[in-house]
Amino acid sequence: MEKLYSLVAKVLDIEALTITPETSPDTVENWDSFNGLMLVSELENVFGVKFTMDEIVAVKKVGDITEALKRHGVELE
Repeated sequence: MEKLYSLVAKVLDIEALTITPETSPDTVENWDSFNGLMLVSELENVFGVKFTMDEIVAVKKVGDITEALKRHGVELE
């Protein structure tokens, strides 16, 4: 999880220690549509996956990102 949380923290310019599975655009001021797209791009690059548009739209919080990555075979500790 550390790798995922570090990536989210970097893109959203927040402290990694503040991130939980419930972290969402509603709880992070910097998580706007632009940073959401940047987050998708970084996730795909770092974890070597390609998300579908349905997966991207379904993400409402960090926990959803974790589940999407797992569906693509990414193992998070």
